[in-house]
Amino acid sequence: MAIINKIKGNIELGTMADVDELEKLYDDVNDYFQTGFNYPGWLKGIYPVRETAIAGIADGNLFTLKTGNRIAGSVILNHKPEEAYNQVTWGIEAQYNEIMVIHTLVVHPDFMKQGVAQRLVDFAKDYAVQQHAKAIRLDVSVHNAPAISLYEKSGYRHVGTVDLGLGYEHLIWFKLYELIVASYSSIT
Repeated sequence: MAIINKIKGNIELGTMADVDELEKLYDDVNDYFQTGFNYPGWLKGIYPVRETAIAGIADGNLFTLKTGNRIAGSVILNHKPEEAYNQVTWGIEAQYNEIMVIHTLVVHPDFMKQGVAQRLVDFAKDYAVQQHAKAIRLDVSVHNAPAISLYEKSGYRHVGTVDLGLGYEHLIWFKLYELIVASYSSIT
């Protein structure tokens, strides 16, 4: 299914005023996935939750894409990898203060298939370049075919598959992806 138009709206840092809406977005997404195939494997009340939004906002790394007066999607961009990231050989050696990590990329069900996730992934790359990061890294459940397709179409390279040790039977294996950003790759 082709995206006809990318959704319009602004991407900005989330604020504490967004917490209630982000919590509802997380709940709505989890409810949506429970009615069909739960690609990310998230669990309502477990992840993502209100505290996910509060922590991302407090740390200054949760971004929202707002259209009209609604949050269509959000993403957390920080320098905090999962411990299992150390199990693979990445395309570039760097300290994690030089790497952006994508977490909790989420799109409200009302805005799915409208280009929200692509806008957030494109934003992550632009933001990483602005922050002089060398690469962007992320993990995605092996069952999350839509996200895997999005990342691969966006130039991310699969570097390995690991167990993140989350302790959930349905969430064992995660693909790790990396995108070496242009600002750094032009130097090497």
